[in-house]
Amino acid sequence: MRDAAIEQAILALLAERAPGKTICPSEVARALAGDAQAQWRPMMPAVRNAADRLAGEGLLQVLQRGQVVASAVQAVGPIRLARPAAPSTR
Repeated sequence: MRDAAIEQAILALLAERAPGKTICPSEVARALAGDAQAQWRPMMPAVRNAADRLAGEGLLQVLQRGQVVASAVQAVGPIRLARPAAPSTR
């Protein structure tokens, strides 16, 4: 699976969600696996790597227990992916 395809899948799933809602990286892996559902687990490291790249570009946030974390790859345990918080207009 190419990195660009994974990044596009992440952004597409986030775009389908209401503002403030998150996705699980496994949703991305399952969507990419399609009919080969047994293949989604091996895709998880690539999905986390792609999430890190997108977070580095400011295109998403990686959350753990509702808090932004520095890295999807280094986070231990479940994470969620979210659109970046809108800048304050105050």
